[in-house]
Amino acid sequence: MIQPPHSSKSSRFAMTPQRPAAHDAHHVPVQSTRLQHRFFLAFMLAGALLYTSQPAWALAPVTLQLRWLHQFQFAGYYAALHQGYYREAGLEVTLKEGGPGADPLAAVLAGQADFGIGVSSLVIDYLKGKPVLVLGPVFQHSPNVLIVHGRDRRLVDLAGDGAGRIALMGGDQDVELKAMFVDEGIALDKLHIVSNKRHLDDFLNHRIVALNAYISNEPFVLEQRGIPYTVLKPLTYGMDFYGDVLFTRRALVDERPEIAAAFRTASMRGWQYAFEHPHEIVDLIRERYNTQHKSREHLIYEADALCLLVNPELIAIGHSNPGRWLHIAKTYERFGLVQFDRSLDEFFYQPDRPLDLTWLYSTLAAILGLSLVIGSVALYIHRVNRRLALALVETSRSEERHRIIFQTSASAGVVWREGFIVTDWNRQAEALFGWTREEILGKRFVDFILTPVDRQRLPAQFARLIHENVLPSSINDNLTRDGRVITCEWFNAWLPERPGEPPEVVSLANDISERQRLEQEIRQLAFFDPLTQLPNRRLLQDRLRHTFASLRRNGGHGALMFLDLDKFKPLNDTYGHDVGDLLLIEVAQRISKCVRSTDTVARFGGDEFVVLLIDLDDDLALALDQAHCVAHKILARLAETYHLTRAAAEVVEHRCSASIGVALFDDAADAEDVLRRADTAMYAAKEGGRNRVVVNASSADAPDDRYPADRIVQRRIQPTGEFD
Repeated sequence: MIQPPHSSKSSRFAMTPQRPAAHDAHHVPVQSTRLQHRFFLAFMLAGALLYTSQPAWALAPVTLQLRWLHQFQFAGYYAALHQGYYREAGLEVTLKEGGPGADPLAAVLAGQADFGIGVSSLVIDYLKGKPVLVLGPVFQHSPNVLIVHGRDRRLVDLAGDGAGRIALMGGDQDVELKAMFVDEGIALDKLHIVSNKRHLDDFLNHRIVALNAYISNEPFVLEQRGIPYTVLKPLTYGMDFYGDVLFTRRALVDERPEIAAAFRTASMRGWQYAFEHPHEIVDLIRERYNTQHKSREHLIYEADALCLLVNPELIAIGHSNPGRWLHIAKTYERFGLVQFDRSLDEFFYQPDRPLDLTWLYSTLAAILGLSLVIGSVALYIHRVNRRLALALVETSRSEERHRIIFQTSASAGVVWREGFIVTDWNRQAEALFGWTREEILGKRFVDFILTPVDRQRLPAQFARLIHENVLPSSINDNLTRDGRVITCEWFNAWLPERPGEPPEVVSLANDISERQRLEQEIRQLAFFDPLTQLPNRRLLQDRLRHTFASLRRNGGHGALMFLDLDKFKPLNDTYGHDVGDLLLIEVAQRISKCVRSTDTVARFGGDEFVVLLIDLDDDLALALDQAHCVAHKILARLAETYHLTRAAAEVVEHRCSASIGVALFDDAADAEDVLRRADTAMYAAKEGGRNRVVVNASSADAPDDRYPADRIVQRRIQPTGEFD
């Protein structure tokens, strides 16, 4: 595993170590007077030689190329800059803002920047021979997602002619988003991919149908504006990649290793500060970096979302798992995006990489001679011993500190090893699941908290992922001691290994049952009629858009029916709205039984209903007959007597008819025109005597006024149930 400079692998909950405290002078071994004088003279000579050529306080200028516009996504670098961590490390850092069209990899490799922020696709560039070197990922899980207009959208809806444009970042920065399509069997040449120019502005103005986004950013704007959207996550398709990876070029590490080490350490220290003081950094961004003019609420939303992807309480920021990178590379190879034909050893930053000190040894040998070399080595060993002693003390403190954090975490925490054997179980896990720590230690947690269905399938699947060194996040149902089923969101991470001990995993769970229930209630209120439980106008319009997309891909016809109950008002006036509501519920049920499960029945309001028929025949005449058949079936079913039971078990008997207007359409039509034609046909049915069907089979270029008689087919149902 890649460790930060001077970090220790002995701590169970490792994080980036703190700067060692100043040591006590009494702990320094007593040296002889002669040896002290020799050391003093040696260092005076070496100092004079090493520093006469440059100012003593000069800072090394370096540049960091950001991946996007200024926001909390880069909070750690702002913190490192303004808390003085970079200056303490001897660096003068310039932050270059990114944006649409920015390519940090090209900038770093061309020498226009020293460091950059990339994504997991950096491993593709490495395997293609580019001299890129990863210093460490900031986000353990990628925030990169694809946002699509409308609810319940799928990847297949974005493929084919007329499906709309998809805006992605340049180069290979959004490879994981493209890989989702490949994984679903959708060739990239079936997509209309365009460069991300005006980003969210293009999306809001419907110039694009989908765009790359961060789960921590764009959803806030869309929620605030009430715009329906769908989030498509690579994680759903088995790709749990790293996000926002700090990288540089190999030449910089080879030529100036101290610069790379100093920049990495100061940056990760800045990220730790940012997550410990998010509100302070939000104020800093609004004061110095708010080029997007984000509100305080937006930046706090972003900070909270990113913290979940980092989990800084238990995972060292910048921690990189070589086994997980291996899985990422194999995933890209499986999609045919790269050939995995070289080792990843040179892809990772190694702070303890041996340095070529030949020039230093030659200089010291020529000037100071053998005695100075011996003295320098002795002093080096002495310093290493002191640092080791301090590191051991700091390790003990760090382990105790992170055990406290684990036990007081707001998430239920489980530490386990191979075979799903529990080795630790925090207080929140006791509260959430009901079993005490003593009851669960040494036992398989899958035998306790998994439902019977998941108990059959998840252990084998999870064991395979562990064998591949992959720990995905997941949402699944779990059992409590009292038999309740709750829904939990799980985050998993490897713990640093201890010599001679088996590797362990820490899993954190949050109960999201109530959140899911509220989300379902909100969805129900937003997209369904509360009385009849049918889709409302908003959901119908979304499904109509899906139908047009399907027609553009597959051909065929669709039909839209406007249905209005005849003489509904007298029932309300005579028996009251309660009985009228009972009639509407019964009508909704009868219509739903007359259509296929793939069709849609919606309530537009009052006594108006809409039926959307899909996948009708390619032949216009046959499609017209199919629509006639369904409309006739609905009309006959609605004509049957209703028995409505009101309060006090009183039964109201009622007969009702309906007027139905039908608009037939193909892929050349548009939603507004189809709705208008169906509505006009329905009013023609009412004016023609009610209790009948009027079908408009015209093309989308029909005039706005009343349709001519030769373009309208009218049939009135007879007592026999046949058309005249």
